[in-house]
Amino acid sequence: MLRFEVSVEDLLRSRFALSPALDLCLLLRSLIGQGQPLPRAWAARLMPAFERLRRDTELDAVLALQAPQSGPNFVAPPPRGLNQTWADDLAMIRATPLEAARHEFTHTATGPSARDPRVRAVLDSEDAVPRIAEAMDRAWHELLATDWPQLRAICERDVVHRVGVIGEHGWATTIESLHPGIAWQAGGIEIGFFRGGTVRLAGDGLLLIPSAVVGHVAAHTEDPWPRTLVYPARGTAALWGEQETVPQPDALTALVGRARARLLVALDAPASTSHLARSLAMAPGAVGDHLAILRGAGLLVRARSGRSVLYRRTPLGEALVAGSG
Repeated sequence: MLRFEVSVEDLLRSRFALSPALDLCLLLRSLIGQGQPLPRAWAARLMPAFERLRRDTELDAVLALQAPQSGPNFVAPPPRGLNQTWADDLAMIRATPLEAARHEFTHTATGPSARDPRVRAVLDSEDAVPRIAEAMDRAWHELLATDWPQLRAICERDVVHRVGVIGEHGWATTIESLHPGIAWQAGGIEIGFFRGGTVRLAGDGLLLIPSAVVGHVAAHTEDPWPRTLVYPARGTAALWGEQETVPQPDALTALVGRARARLLVALDAPASTSHLARSLAMAPGAVGDHLAILRGAGLLVRARSGRSVLYRRTPLGEALVAGSG
């Protein structure tokens, strides 16, 4: 079992962040069968480009560094916050000293793929870091960049939801809601399906990273990462290419109209205009118009989260939805 010892000071310093580089690494692991299985439609769409990148770039050297439970830190540097971008991550990857990268190679590039002569030539070269960075940049733009705005919106929506749970119910409920295998016990966070003993946060807080690619909880317990939990973000159905099924209560439909009723019901957690449009298969312009009307009627409020504007129901909106169910 892994247990994080948590103090009041740790809770005050805990924070959320997004990690484009980590999600890219998780996606690459899935494509080589080491991570969360991708939905068939998504995998089928990515696989031709993935195989071409393996032929035409040095992506196999990046793949040789991946493992189901770990990977080199320099290809997924610790994120600084919710505004983290791929450009931020790429700059940190490129700035990695060669000796630091080689030190990590000795601990991570240990599988059969690392003995491939083409891979070994990259890892043993004097320009290993820029070559790996270039391969990752190509992979980002050809495999994940198109889906990233949607993935980011899902993760930002998750963070707004979690912050709301913290304010209403406290940290214990929030932590336990991340995954069924996580429990808050006697002032600590216990994860029964991990090994690792007891880890003390020592006043530095916990970094929480939602991901729409990870299938289960992952943890970082060693430097240079802060003590971290990576967890599946809520509402990944849109990313998986599945439409979310939203009930349409008759009474609410009669009161505000079918489209606005669907939007109110869908806002069980804060969401952006673009996320609502994708999940409900509605035009973004129409969604924006309906949200403005619902906000003007006092049923919704909006707030900025990073680069997104997220809408949530007011107490009046909550009462209308609850009364129509």
